[in-house]
Amino acid sequence: MGRDNFSKLLAMTPAASPVSYALNAKRCLPLALGPGPEALEGTDPADASAFHRWILRRLRAANADYAAGGYGEERAMYRMSDLYGTGSEEPRTVHLGVDLWLSAGTVIHAVLPGVVHSTRDNKEFGDYGPTIILEHEIQGVRFHTLYGHLSRQSLQLTKRGKTVAIGEPIGSLGQPHENVGWAPHLHFQIIRELDGREGDYPGVCRASEKATWLARCPDPNLLLRIDALKKPVRRPRAAAAPKRAKSA
Repeated sequence: MGRDNFSKLLAMTPAASPVSYALNAKRCLPLALGPGPEALEGTDPADASAFHRWILRRLRAANADYAAGGYGEERAMYRMSDLYGTGSEEPRTVHLGVDLWLSAGTVIHAVLPGVVHSTRDNKEFGDYGPTIILEHEIQGVRFHTLYGHLSRQSLQLTKRGKTVAIGEPIGSLGQPHENVGWAPHLHFQIIRELDGREGDYPGVCRASEKATWLARCPDPNLLLRIDALKKPVRRPRAAAAPKRAKSA
């Protein structure tokens, strides 16, 4: 199935909220973390406590309940970990999922029905930490969703091979020591093909490979459907009426 048709299929598929409330029932702050350090206003993303406090300040200032965003966004913050590139190699900077910035312990629900494909505790600093990947099949099309930065207890609750109903709890968000250095949040990603991977899949790519990876990982908001993250539709301008020739 082509990229556009797959996106249409996702947009038409019934989906649940990944949390206990409808995402559009509460106020969302679209949060851009940006290509330069100035986006974080001097906050060190490697300091999970300071980063979480910065997010809370942004939420209070916006009178918002949670923050979300990041799909296709170039971010400088990945310099915090060698996981995203070292030396002279091109670093990985482009985010492939949507991040939902929520409190640790928030219960996470399956957005779609499916089967637990694989789980893993990705323990390297700056990685996902405890991760669950679900496998789905809709109208004969098989694909996966990834839930990263969970608690370790989540991996005991939701084991490989388990059938999961739409909206069923699959775990909860982990503390920074569990999700290896990150402020509490859910990384949610759609994956067309895992290419043999289990319990892990790149959530960040090189800028030079952005188009390829975004085709492999469509916009998660096709399922999350957060109004605040939807791109405005550009309508074509009406053609100007032809000027009438002046009478002689």
